[in-house]
Amino acid sequence: MVIIRLARGGAKKRPFYNMVVANSCNARDGRFIERVGFYNPRATGGEVKLRIHMDRLSYWQSKGAQLSETVSRLVKQSQKTQEASINS
Repeated sequence: MVIIRLARGGAKKRPFYNMVVANSCNARDGRFIERVGFYNPRATGGEVKLRIHMDRLSYWQSKGAQLSETVSRLVKQSQKTQEASINS
């Protein structure tokens, strides 16, 4: 099964996560098909905390890819912030 999940990168105690499309049998930080975004939980100041390429995400979902729980939560969070910025 194809899954969209987070792959950890960054240094010790400085995590950085790539949002990747991967086969569920592969290791968390292993081989992946495509990078569709990133999440930086330690972002400060003007740094971007979350970026998702929604067109590619919807493409993979149409092909049957499943979202992990964490990615699902981040997508909902991203959509809320986009709606808030549009309404402001």
